[in-house]
Amino acid sequence: MISQTRFARSRRRFADERGSATLSLAVVFPVVLLLIFTAVQAALYFYARNAAHTAAEEGLRVAQAEDGTSSAGIARAQDLIQRTDALDGANVTSTRGQGTTAVTVAGTVPTVLPGFQLSVTQTATGPTERVTTP
Repeated sequence: MISQTRFARSRRRFADERGSATLSLAVVFPVVLLLIFTAVQAALYFYARNAAHTAAEEGLRVAQAEDGTSSAGIARAQDLIQRTDALDGANVTSTRGQGTTAVTVAGTVPTVLPGFQLSVTQTATGPTERVTTP
């Protein structure tokens, strides 16, 4: 008889906790999803930043050559950005002077979080190549 009353008490206690797992899941699941989407957004940001930096360096390599032009550097950087598809609304600018050439790539990162927007700007600068006589 003692064992039956203990069983009845423990049953009543567990009966009061029915549905608590569902409630816990309903509270924790959105937080877990937010963490996952934040990790994906961070990966997209670093990928876009790396792609913009690579495109700026490649555009600089073309633009700073002795026979290179700013427009050739811009075209090369834009081609790389379009092939990687890492930036939305990419804008490439280049300046070529007597001693220094610079290529800048800017754009926005694709987003998975609504209402969240990140922009990336990467600049590569180097000397303009020229032939000098000894």
